[in-house]
Amino acid sequence: MSETMSGFDAIVPFVRAARNVLECITGVAPVADDPSERKSSFTTQQVTVIAGVSGDVAGNVMYSMSQSTARNIASRMTGEEVQELDEMALSAVSELGNMITGGATAFVSEHGLNVDATPPSVIKGANIEIVTKSGARVVPIDTPAGYLEMTVAIGENPLRKAA
Repeated sequence: MSETMSGFDAIVPFVRAARNVLECITGVAPVADDPSERKSSFTTQQVTVIAGVSGDVAGNVMYSMSQSTARNIASRMTGEEVQELDEMALSAVSELGNMITGGATAFVSEHGLNVDATPPSVIKGANIEIVTKSGARVVPIDTPAGYLEMTVAIGENPLRKAA
């Protein structure tokens, strides 16, 4: 995975967007640890939102969390206490992924790269193996709603290079 595109660090816009969105939702700035490398195969937490990125860069971004964190985030997003991860709660958690990925792709576009985000999908279930084409970078994020991991597995799109 290429982590920079002409000197541009691919993780930066996602961390920036995650901080902005999570602070807006929780009212408190989240604490994001330094990114670390992750192998191309790993297992999920209990709830994982996956959003795709395409264009000059391509890949996936995953937001993984416990069911408790997902319920807390959904509660804050809907304004109602969420007791179970029903369709409405999962939709709210999916929207979290959409907001962060959309914010990050907007930031990337401001730097001259053509990128789009795909609608997110939610995987519910722990220890599901996710395989990416290459390694990824993971950022642990601590919020008042709970802990989540953001895994960024994007890089230069080889199809765009060939064109």
